[in-house]
Amino acid sequence: MTRNAGLFSRFEAMMNRIFLPIAHKVDNQPHLSAIKAGMVAMTPFTILGSFFAILPALPNMLGENNPISQFILNNDEIVNLPVTLSIGMIGLYSCMAISYNLGNHYKLYIPGCITLSTFAFLFMVATFGEDGNLQLASLGAKGLFTSMICALLTVELYHFCKERNITINMPEGVPDFVSRSFELIPVTLIVGGTFIVLRFVLMATIGELPPTILTKVLAPLVGSMDNPWAVLVLHFMMCLIFFFGIHTSVFSPITGPIRVAFIAENIAALQAGKALPHFYTAGTSSAFFGFTGCGISIGCIIACMLSKSIRYKKIGKVALFPALFGINEPILFGAPIILNPVMFIPHVFGGAIIGTLPMFFMHWGWLKKPVFDPPYVGVFLEGFLTNGDWRTILVCALQLVLAVAIYWPFFKIMEREELSQESEKTNKAIEDIVADEDLDILAGLELDF
Repeated sequence: MTRNAGLFSRFEAMMNRIFLPIAHKVDNQPHLSAIKAGMVAMTPFTILGSFFAILPALPNMLGENNPISQFILNNDEIVNLPVTLSIGMIGLYSCMAISYNLGNHYKLYIPGCITLSTFAFLFMVATFGEDGNLQLASLGAKGLFTSMICALLTVELYHFCKERNITINMPEGVPDFVSRSFELIPVTLIVGGTFIVLRFVLMATIGELPPTILTKVLAPLVGSMDNPWAVLVLHFMMCLIFFFGIHTSVFSPITGPIRVAFIAENIAALQAGKALPHFYTAGTSSAFFGFTGCGISIGCIIACMLSKSIRYKKIGKVALFPALFGINEPILFGAPIILNPVMFIPHVFGGAIIGTLPMFFMHWGWLKKPVFDPPYVGVFLEGFLTNGDWRTILVCALQLVLAVAIYWPFFKIMEREELSQESEKTNKAIEDIVADEDLDILAGLELDF
């Protein structure tokens, strides 16, 4: 046991040496932080778009001869418009959100950051149909990665001009909104000129705009997330770093844009009546990998509630309700699971495998793929809302059973030690209350009732 503890201590030290600096750099890196915050800001749009994308399917489910179906069929334009203006323009909104967060980091004039980055993004993606109207395709998921680059580059150019005083400074006494507007004139010329030249060069040399170019360049990375084995490896890494106390949000600058793009493409496919292409979205990640929290820790909670140990029973009761909504910190730090060698296998390996299992089922066609990123509404219901497939509830129940099965034998190791300690404390308390000589007297008395 001592040898195993020593090996784990060295492994823990190695993980902290490797991953902690990376986690701190990601959290403190302004560009990655801006992307992460920008993707989080897209959550209301994905929920809104996902909800309205489901409505056109109701007449098929409920039949057409009822008021709800008739309203949807007779007002298809107004039902589809929220999808077009939310998910369909997610790239535009992401550009605004990312430029806001990065501009806020540099203490720049936020309206200037947002308007300039929006102009840059539109200039990089704007295409026109034969009728001369602006095409919206590249304003959505197709232009998402372009929007990230445009937002970051625009704010960096603005910051560059500000640092080197390439601005117009107005005299004191001029209202702030007026002086800010004049300050932006040189910046606007530089930003506008940069993206005008960039578009001209790309069209003259490659003949394609950034959304198409980036789609080809990032295809291996994005396409890998359509492979459940790649997602399993990702989930293993997330469980591993969480075991050492590093939050999985360090991955969100990479996974966030991919998940937003995937749910947008699924919704577009649903509207077009095509097969849904993706299983990996924010909804499935939260509902299945985050089933009762990273590591599927409900198995440990149920084991605690059934334990003979007084301490573990209390921990299980306290941790149960938060875990039903994906909050598992009470059990992670209460049992504990984090940095507990006994819990390494069920948390890291079990959490990754069980959390990815429903995505394998979706990939194999056993479950419907997601069209909705629901808010945190609790286990089972959250999974069902992602795709509306009743079989999802059974799969979540299977996750629950598997979690208990994999945590149970490892928990029993912890329980034996805890019961031994509780027994020692009880005996010690009795000894403290009753003196040794009193015990000898009581032992020698012959009490006759």
